[in-house]
Amino acid sequence: MANDEEQAGTPVDEDALAAEWAAMAGGDDESESGAEAATDGVDGEGAAGEGAEGEDGDALAGQAGRALSQDEIDSLLGFDAVDSQTGSQTGIRSIINSSLVSYGRLPMLEIVFDRLVRLLSTSMRNFTSDNVEVTLDNITSIRFGEYLNSIPLPAILAVFRAEQWDNYGLLTVESNLIYSIVDVLLGGRKGTTPMRIEGRPYTTIERNLVERMVHVVLKDMKTAFDPLTPVDFNFDRLEVNPRFATIARDANAAILVRLRVDMEDRGGRIELVLPYATIEPVRELLLQMFMGEKFGRDTIWESHLATELWATEVQIDAVLDEQMMDLGDVMNFKVGQTIMLNCTPDSPIDLKCGGMPMLRGRMGRMGNTVAVKVEKSLMKAKQEGGKE
Repeated sequence: MANDEEQAGTPVDEDALAAEWAAMAGGDDESESGAEAATDGVDGEGAAGEGAEGEDGDALAGQAGRALSQDEIDSLLGFDAVDSQTGSQTGIRSIINSSLVSYGRLPMLEIVFDRLVRLLSTSMRNFTSDNVEVTLDNITSIRFGEYLNSIPLPAILAVFRAEQWDNYGLLTVESNLIYSIVDVLLGGRKGTTPMRIEGRPYTTIERNLVERMVHVVLKDMKTAFDPLTPVDFNFDRLEVNPRFATIARDANAAILVRLRVDMEDRGGRIELVLPYATIEPVRELLLQMFMGEKFGRDTIWESHLATELWATEVQIDAVLDEQMMDLGDVMNFKVGQTIMLNCTPDSPIDLKCGGMPMLRGRMGRMGNTVAVKVEKSLMKAKQEGGKE
């Protein structure tokens, strides 16, 4: 310690200091505290009186010798920062997730699934002969890979195909609903919690009963989409491993619809996943605010537009003759030069609007004004395929 106090006021050799740190790294706590006092350049009393500063120096020295973890890097970059007022993600996370299309841009989709909830409530009551309530929890956008990793296992995943859209969808039935459906269909008593046996695969009876329920849901989905567009949802297969139910790339965006099925004191959740690639053929229909928006007619606007069009003034050019000439001849035109037109008083004259031939007629005179008598509509002849 005496040597440390003598060297505290003199310049310290960096190589010697580095060697001293390396030697002290394998020592006990007392040698570490002595190294802190030497590196901080304070005397023994200062080291004893400023223990907090010594601990900070030790932490900084430890951080300087190690690499930052991924969580620390994300924190420094604001990767997982969340706005305390709005609760929305900020920073790099929001930039990455900006590619996800919000279902709010597809207002018709919510109307379709509201219709599905009403249909499914009736169908599930008929299917189970019990008092069933189906509610729509939420509709969100999610990446398909993130959804597969978030599925609580065990669960049964049903893959179905939308025939007219030529793509697939996914329907997930949680374990609580599976045991509840089996208990209800096989005559379980009301007011008792279904017995769950963890760690075993689903039996053939359980899979068959869940498959029957999936057929009921798909049939109601078809009915819910019918007012918008005809589509058939056909059952494809059942899976218990999410990786075997992959119907899209992990990075692809998808619509996630969570439905809650309550049968008095038991029930569970059904989740529908429709990748955006699946609903792309009907995207324009889902953008509507109400049924038939794209095909609705506004008679007031049509009448106003027709009135304004009939009152619009346009310029009509009467073309006596057209000639093809070289650019050199045109550049050599002089004032007073005469150009002979290949037309006679009886030659037909074309009437053009904006360079488009509209009418054809004969030139004449009405009073003191040169006039053209219309004899033929060139637009009508062109539509009928006639020759001019």
